[in-house]
Amino acid sequence: MLTPDLCSKQEHFVDTLSTNPGAPLPDLILGASLYFPPIFKAFLLGLVFWLLIHRALRDWIYSGDIWHPTLMDLSLFVICVSGALWLLTSW
Repeated sequence: MLTPDLCSKQEHFVDTLSTNPGAPLPDLILGASLYFPPIFKAFLLGLVFWLLIHRALRDWIYSGDIWHPTLMDLSLFVICVSGALWLLTSW
């Protein structure tokens, strides 16, 4: 059970995090205390990019002219996630 003194310390810590504009933690906290690092944001954005590119190039990928279709899908996904991470960090 939390004592009143401990509760006030926790509230002060949360207030300090939320009022400090230069603190890196508010960007990494989603909701109450869920850690959501930037690589997950890049993964989700890269997945959206990959879905769009995969839809456009599906016939060419599955024809097997360049690589095995699984390798082509995987390499496109890695490029999309890397591009999304670059986009998020440079933005």
